[in-house]
Amino acid sequence: MPPKGKSGSVKGGKWGAASGTDSANKKTQGPNGGGSAVKVRHILCENHSKIMEAMEKLKSRMRFIEVVEQYSEDKARKGGDLGWMTSRSMVGPLQEAAFALPESGMDKPVFTDPSIKRKFGYHIIMVKGRK
Repeated sequence: MPPKGKSGSVKGGKWGAASGTDSANKKTQGPNGGGSAVKVRHILCENHSKIMEAMEKLKSRMRFIEVVEQYSEDKARKGGDLGWMTSRSMVGPLQEAAFALPESGMDKPVFTDPSIKRKFGYHIIMVKGRK
């Protein structure tokens, strides 16, 4: 499971930009050492109690997409789909979590702990694909 409780600043847009160092790129290769991009979905809530409610719904086997529709405050992307993200398009705990998670499906998601806090609120993310 990704590290808990880290937060970072947003630089250069919603997710920021990674430093681009070789060591940072090696750390983002994924659990099996492959892939330089991940297809990410997320749930974003400004309030911690709301993200915890969303987590409880996921733990009770509610479909990820339904939890997104009911709880996520990110209206920019329908269904929480952030698309393909590279290590250079994210920083800090989101990058670490995204590249550490295995791929999973909407019916049986493998997701992060909701303690990922950023400027916009708390995130729960899952990885839909890796390339």
